[in-house]
Amino acid sequence: MPVSLEVNGRTYHWPSRPTVVICFDGCDPDYIAAAREAGVVPALDRMMGQGFAAEALAAMPTFTNPNNVSIVCGAPPSVHGVSGNYYLDRATGREIMMVDAAPMRADTILARFSQAGGQVIAVTAKDKLRKALARDLAGVAFSAEKAALCTLAEHGIADVPQLVGRETPDPYSPDLSLFVLDAGIRLIAERRPDIIYLSLSDYVQHKHAPGTPEANAFMQAVDMRLAALLDLGAVVGIVADHGMTDMATPEGGANVVYLGDQLDAEFGPGATRVICPITDPFVRHHGALGGFVRVHLRRNTIGRDEVLTFLRGLPGIDLALPREEACARFDLPEDREGDIAVVGRAGVALGARAIDHDLSQLAGERLRSHGSLAEQPVPFIVSHRLSEAYVQRAKTAPLRNIDIFDFVLNGVEG
Repeated sequence: MPVSLEVNGRTYHWPSRPTVVICFDGCDPDYIAAAREAGVVPALDRMMGQGFAAEALAAMPTFTNPNNVSIVCGAPPSVHGVSGNYYLDRATGREIMMVDAAPMRADTILARFSQAGGQVIAVTAKDKLRKALARDLAGVAFSAEKAALCTLAEHGIADVPQLVGRETPDPYSPDLSLFVLDAGIRLIAERRPDIIYLSLSDYVQHKHAPGTPEANAFMQAVDMRLAALLDLGAVVGIVADHGMTDMATPEGGANVVYLGDQLDAEFGPGATRVICPITDPFVRHHGALGGFVRVHLRRNTIGRDEVLTFLRGLPGIDLALPREEACARFDLPEDREGDIAVVGRAGVALGARAIDHDLSQLAGERLRSHGSLAEQPVPFIVSHRLSEAYVQRAKTAPLRNIDIFDFVLNGVEG
């Protein structure tokens, strides 16, 4: 095996023991703080006390796909090309949902280590991410959602429910994430892989605020799995793809600015096209509403500066940036960006037109979602002590969730 590998401009040392990176989907730091206060996460307490714990920044926009891909590439969207779950192909005018690796332009750390002879495994809650995580991976990659359908030819593994010891869970349940962790535990125990990436679901975080009985129960269940991973001798790194914010009014309704309707009223129907990049196959818990949207101009008679001025004057808008400025500020690929990027204020969801969003499935629950700057802070935890150089680096340079593989592979002492 090589001593180290270079991936997307960074060098990573070969792991000396099983190394686990967990993307704790939607885990706002407040969930950890509340669970610690409740005394239900002893393994996490141990990790944070004996290892390293801080807050980092997620990639913008704070959605699942761009951040998971950023984490496994160790690079921002400007490098790997994925800047949303859903985007408008500027060349064809088609709206595209990301369900495979087609938009990716960079190698993953997982693929490069597997190609160099390492045993690498990727397990994700939802199948929408599996093909992206498995891009060029010579190893095992599957989703909890479709675990019963795994084949050796496509996924590198079969009979996953038998391995885990239970049936595939409901995609809209906390158990989807726990299944991912249980699969990781069994695979480490049986195969001792070099690297394993476990990506969870944010079902609980969309439904339950930090400190609620449901949230703490889920945190406790996750913590039991963390203890098992540590008992198996693994180095464990935890980050999140985004935090989570309550986006409801005091009365409980969704606090939404429907930009498509606002722009139609101001500039005429069809003058603009609003794309909501949070859109994915699982919209029941957020109605495709988040804190970041893209506006594409569709008429030559409408000026971008005019639209920018209008958007900046709307209540609930934090930022409205022209494409070039948004890409420079947030490290985004220009060809995937709209003419204007719009970021909502904390607690405000952005949508296209009201008719485009079905909120009936929220069933009276408060809207909790993500996408904006308010959901950028995420936990960054390493189970083992870091070298002094990495401790100092974390103190002096901005820490990002894309740094987690660097820290667990290069920064852990011994």
